[in-house]
Amino acid sequence: MSPSAVRSIEEPARTIPVSADYDVLVVGGGPSGLTAALAAAEDGLRVGLIESRSFLGGNMTIGLPVLGFLGQKGNQIIDGLPQKFISRLRSERDGASEHRPCPLHMGITLVEPEAVKTVALEMLTEAGVDVLFYTFFAGAIVENDTVRGIIIESKSGRSAVLAKVVIDCTGDADVAYRAGVPTEKGNANGGMQPPTLMFCLGGVDTDKLRLSIANAPPAARTYLTDFIPAEYFGQNHQFIVVGLRELMAKAKEERGLQIPNERTIIITGLKKGEVWINMTRVKDTDGTDARSLTKGEIEGRAQIDDIITYLVNYVPGFENAYFTKTAPFLGIRETRRIVGQYVMTQEDVLSCRHFDDAIAVASYPIDIHRPADDGCTLIWCGDCYDIPYRSLVPNRISNLLVAGRSISATHEAMGAIRVMATCMAMGEAAGRAAKISVRGNRAPADIDVQELRRQQLERGVYLRNPDGSRAMPGDLETAA
Repeated sequence: MSPSAVRSIEEPARTIPVSADYDVLVVGGGPSGLTAALAAAEDGLRVGLIESRSFLGGNMTIGLPVLGFLGQKGNQIIDGLPQKFISRLRSERDGASEHRPCPLHMGITLVEPEAVKTVALEMLTEAGVDVLFYTFFAGAIVENDTVRGIIIESKSGRSAVLAKVVIDCTGDADVAYRAGVPTEKGNANGGMQPPTLMFCLGGVDTDKLRLSIANAPPAARTYLTDFIPAEYFGQNHQFIVVGLRELMAKAKEERGLQIPNERTIIITGLKKGEVWINMTRVKDTDGTDARSLTKGEIEGRAQIDDIITYLVNYVPGFENAYFTKTAPFLGIRETRRIVGQYVMTQEDVLSCRHFDDAIAVASYPIDIHRPADDGCTLIWCGDCYDIPYRSLVPNRISNLLVAGRSISATHEAMGAIRVMATCMAMGEAAGRAAKISVRGNRAPADIDVQELRRQQLERGVYLRNPDGSRAMPGDLETAA
């Protein structure tokens, strides 16, 4: 039999060692994972975190700004541990901006990727979290519909890690999926938002860029930027540009450039002359499939040259720009979502719904990079909406929580809750819920959610009263 005819092999059964045993295990060290671990460890539990890469921070390390700290009315609606993280980035590493109002994104917080990696690791090690890099999740250990731990693979081999509660912060619901939790992908047709390979340019005259928009004649302003008034660029030295549609169309026509995006998206960095470009668009990429991800990386890199040609030759301020680096991995917008005790919907977002079991407040609009074309859908609700604890609790499997963009939500609702500040807030809630679960010797689905909400408020988390005002610890007793 030729090797090509072999379609499967039998792997011999083997006994693997238990390499660690924790109270709480967090899988994934991105925005939700690092806050989940910090919250779980805040009063002495044994907390572990595994991460496949060599650093923490996830999408905060690929050149994106952190979106979601500010609400649609300009108030700050993400606080607690996410704010502590940003404050430390700013004070100790000069690695973050203030939360800046933005007409399109509500608020943007610029962060320096390398500072994120350093501060995240410092905070977790100071909290006593056992961080393990270069380690891949390989399987869930499930007994009687209860997660007892996970299987990991690394240079050291294969082993088991046990935990009383596991928090899936993989962004792809990897642990939940392998454990048997029902999951969904994409829209009604299975289409998922396309990922982007971010890249960085130096030597950009960002003042020339912003003033070219701010000083453009009124007739030109309808196409220069999407929803962001020209006056904004006259007042802000660090900013996001989303638009320049006609410039891009002209470049495509005159030079035959292949740019699968109808908008220019430019994000200024914290360093002078540095910008990050969010314009590659790799359709039909499945972030849960290694072959598809590889194809996406190849296609994303191939798109960069034409994008740079466009920017240098058509966009003011880019005349002397030069390429410096690409992000360390594709920015994935959407993969699996769990089916949990409650499925958040578009209606919940757009009606600014209040939930009795709310553990976080969000305000980012429904923002969907459409799977089937080069465009984007944006829908605002006008204020804030709650994220219910039940959406972090999977169906069918016990001792497991999920935080981040793979919580229980529809395709449309996920388009709103997927941004990083919101994911950090969900991670904080999941970590604190896991702590309560362990301390009370009960499953995460059975904890006292009002006790979780009380602890959230005492730790500075922003929650709302039914009338929309910011809740304080005493408000829970009043409501009861």
